[in-house]
Order: sequence, then C-alpha cells, then structure tokens
Amino acid sequence: MASAALQLPMALEPGPALIGPERFSPEHRRRLSGPGLRTFLTIADLWGLTEDQRRMILGVPPRSTFHGWVRIARTHGALRLDLDTLLRISAVLGVHQALGVLFATEPEAITWLRTPHAAPVFGGQPPLALLTCGTQDGLLSVRRFLDAARGGLYMPPNSLDADAAALTDADIVLS
Repeated sequence: MASAALQLPMALEPGPALIGPERFSPEHRRRLSGPGLRTFLTIADLWGLTEDQRRMILGVPPRSTFHGWVRIARTHGALRLDLDTLLRISAVLGVHQALGVLFATEPEAITWLRTPHAAPVFGGQPPLALLTCGTQDGLLSVRRFLDAARGGLYMPPNSLDADAAALTDADIVLS
C-alpha cells in the first residue's frame, strides 16, 4: 500500500478549455478588440509612439484601416480585430505590465525602452526598436526578455536593488 504522501489527489472537475477553438471565435475576438485597442492606444500615448510606430506594432495596417479602428474603439463601437492584431496587442500589454513590475516609475520604464541595450537580443539598439520593427517576433522577444528579467535573469540590478541585503542560508525556510 502506498503512503498517503504519494497518493494522487482526487480527480478534479474539468474547467473551461484554455486552448479550445472557441477562444478564436468571432464573438470572443469582438469582445476583446475594443477594450484591447483602447488600452493599446493609452499605452502608446504614454510611451510617446508616433502613428507609424503604432501601425508597425499592429502589423502595418493601412492608415485608413488604423484610423477606422481607432475611431470605432474610441466610440465603443463594434470592432473585431484579427488574431494577429490581438496577439500583437497582447504582447504590448505584457511588456507594459512587466515594465511596471521592474521599474519604480513610468519615466524609468520609458527611458529603458528608449535607451540602447547591450543584451544580444537588442543588438545595441533600444528595445523600442525591436517593438516597432513590424514583426510579431520583435514584440514577443521584448516580452520574453522582460518576463525573464522579472524572474531575475538578464537585467542588471536597478536603483531598487541597491540597498537590498543578500539572502543567506538562514533566510531560506523549507516547510
């Protein structure tokens, strides 16, 4: 007989499908498109992005299409963006969230975005250059870099870390 510590937990009721095809449905995309685009526009304003940079991030839609999306989103009209555009918006939201975790102030985060970086993924360019290069890969590379930094990889200590004391063996508690 197996010990209680090695027994598997009781079977759980299945929850909602996280990767099912319904997440790509027109209704789901319509529900996310307006709020997602409005949030993207707010972040783009905060970051001081030009119209061309905004369009590059969104996959280079024609100017008339971009302005139509903006008009519909700002008036809370019905809008259904394609999956590519929604993924791009999601990447920007993730970058913005990670910057908020890593930096104490918005100006520090924006300075990081606009300052050349020595990490190989940036090739000496500012992270904003990779964000606005027009590819999903550029957006997702910056997001992955920042997610890794949130986990303690790749980023040098910043001003928040300057006074932090190093952990010792006595600080580690196993329960």
